[in-house]
Formats: sequence, structure tokens, C-alpha cells
Amino acid sequence: MNYSSLSLSDMNKENIPVANTNCTTARVTRARAKALGTSGVLLLPPLHPVLKVKKEHKQILQPKTKRASSDNNKSASTDVAPIVQSKRRAVLKEITNNPFNHSSIKLTDAIRLQISNEVKRCTSKKNDRVMMAVAVAPSVCVGPHGKTTTEALIDESIIDIDSKHKGPQMCSLYATEVYSNLRTAELKWRHSVDYMKTVQQEITQEMRSILIDWLVEVCEEYGLASETFYLTVALIDHYLSKKNIGKRRLQLLGITSMLIASKYEEISAPRVEEFCFITDSTYTKGEVLEMEQQILDEISFQLSLPTTKKFLRRFLLAAQSSYKAPIIELEYLANYLAELTLIEYSFLKFLPSLIAASAVFLAKWTLDHDEYPWNGTLEHYTGYKASELEVTVLALQGLQLNNAAPLHAIRQKYKQQKYKSVATLTSRKPVKLVL
Repeated sequence: MNYSSLSLSDMNKENIPVANTNCTTARVTRARAKALGTSGVLLLPPLHPVLKVKKEHKQILQPKTKRASSDNNKSASTDVAPIVQSKRRAVLKEITNNPFNHSSIKLTDAIRLQISNEVKRCTSKKNDRVMMAVAVAPSVCVGPHGKTTTEALIDESIIDIDSKHKGPQMCSLYATEVYSNLRTAELKWRHSVDYMKTVQQEITQEMRSILIDWLVEVCEEYGLASETFYLTVALIDHYLSKKNIGKRRLQLLGITSMLIASKYEEISAPRVEEFCFITDSTYTKGEVLEMEQQILDEISFQLSLPTTKKFLRRFLLAAQSSYKAPIIELEYLANYLAELTLIEYSFLKFLPSLIAASAVFLAKWTLDHDEYPWNGTLEHYTGYKASELEVTVLALQGLQLNNAAPLHAIRQKYKQQKYKSVATLTSRKPVKLVL
């Protein structure tokens, strides 16, 4: 596989979006049409204050932004803020298709009464956290072990990791349901774990590892997020578990999967021509687009695949809750260990949530041998006991200690100072002593 370096100026040749400064008519609702019917005049919405000043310009340049990786760039800013035209909102005063009836209202009142009684019983200072959780979350959510959220939080060893996050993007009120659905989806969309024997005839495990190791460098070259890399590998495994493919088309499958993942995860995805160029023009644009259609047909356009990264983000939040201040090395080390598993074909037999939990366990043990790496909070939010992680953690530590591995793109990546050189860290004591 030929890999040629890219020029940043060549990669970023994209059309600059142009903002439309023309004033558009407001949406006319029934109430508004009735109000305007008497006067016979159709009013237009006022121009945006900024657009009034800039209306003589035909084009407004907006900066091209690319989503930063959640591992290394926690915040990104642009020098020029995009100009957005204000939108007018219409309020419906009459709702004729309201699906709610009196029985649903009575049910809501009953739930509120039950919550109120629950809050009154929690009068002890030790249960203040429980009172807050019950008052904020009106829905009763079933946890990983079959306990409701309220019952689980009564245990003082469990920390509520969602109470501090009030931002709407964190979706703290729905986090339990979201990850419960992910646990169900990882079983539903699980690909074959032995497709090299049952489906594939030409490619081998080593070829797959070489492809993914090369894709790590492609992600670094284009500055793609780690979510894009995880989704790329998931698309590759899903396609290989269903369709036999020749050796010549394996690299085509890799770059096309990354193209699809970039469109889904990135704000500004690389163009098709850039993926063709990075393969030294081995494949044409038509071949890439044809492979894109085949991949999407095989997965039924289901791109919200539950990857290890999605679970790792949640589990790291639970792991950091036991510290006074977040430890950045813990996040980098857990991500490094999780990415090592993507190259190894043998780790396909483990669920993504199990790999994420094991990566957190081993990362905590590597950084601190004096403290037991598992606690009630991690057991609650991951749904795994320490004994259930034994096989995966031991296999993961074997990857961590294998410094003689021939494929070292991920190791070189996490040896950089921006990742605190976590690839150089190893466990001084065998992890089997605590399992």
C-alpha cells in the first residue's frame, strides 16, 4: 500500500460557503393570515442588525471549521464568527390534534405525588443527593443490574455523575436511557467474530491489521476525530463479516469506510478526491462511490453503531467522579488502550462496552497501584463487576506490554507530548493480583 504525504493547501481546497443576505418573507400562519387579512398588507420580517450594515456586500465569507478531536482539543474557536440571520417563530394558539387525554393527566399527577412522597421520606442529610435525583428526573429508569435509578442512588458508594452537568448537549436527563439503548444495540448490530474463517477467502488477519494501522496515519494526516476512526473500523468489520472481498479491494474498503464515517462525524469531511490521492490514485472516484453504495446497503444506512468510544466517554466520566480534579492522563491512557484493541482481530469477540470498561480498569491500575481500580460507581454505570472483566483486562495488558509489536502507528501517536506520552506507561504490578 502506497502512502504519500499530503500538502495542507491541497487538502483544504473547498468552496467557501456564501451567506445569503437577501431578506426572505416570514412564514404566514393561519393566525397571521387572519390578522393581515383586514389590512391586505403582507409585512416582511426586519433585517438582521448586522445584515443591515453588510447588505451592500454580495458575499460574506465564513471561516472553514473542522471538528476537533475530543481527546486532545477540548475547545476550539474561530477568528471570525459566522453571521446567522435571525429566525421568526410562530406560536400555535389553538391545538386541535392534542393526543393527551384526562387519563394521561391523572397519571402524571400520580407520578408527581409518588415523587413528592419519596422526597419527603428522604429527610436525612445523607440522602440529599437522592432527593435531588428524584426531583430532577421524573422518569424511573432501570439500571444495568435491574435496579431503578432511585434505588441505585440510595447506595452511598454510587456517585451521581449527571447531576453536575446541566448543559443541554450533555443530555443528563436522558443519559441513562441513551446508554441503555446502546447496550441493546451492541447486541443487535454485533458483527461476526470469525468472519476470516467463514466468509473471507483471500484476506487474512494480518492484512486487516495492516490496513487499520495505515488508517491511523490517515486520520492523523487529515486531523479527524477519534470517533471517526472507531466508526471506520466498525464499518470495515461489518462489511467483511457479510461480503467476501479480494486483496486488491481491501484498501478501497478502508478509505471508503473512512469517507462514510467522516461524513457522519466530521463537520468538514475530506472530499472523495483526497481519499483517492492518499492511495496514490490506486482507485478512481467512481470506484469509491460504488463501494460507498455497497457498504451503506449492507448496513441498511445504520450509521449510529455502538462503538467502544461511545461507552468509553461515559465510563471515564464515572471514573473521574472519584477524584477531586479530573486526571487527563487517565483519559488519554484509557483511549490508548482501547485503540490498541482495534488492530487486534482477536478482540472482536468482546463487546464494545466490555472493552471500554476493561480499558478504564487497566488505566486506573497503571496510574495508581495503591487504590483498587473498581468501585460501586463504575460497577453501576458500566454494568460490569470486576470479576467479569478478568479475561479482557488480562488480554488488554498483554497488548500494553507488547512493545515489540510490528504495527506501531497507535503507539507512536500516543507517545507524543500532547497525549502526555501515555504509550510509555506500563503496569509495574500484574493486574491479576487485584482481579
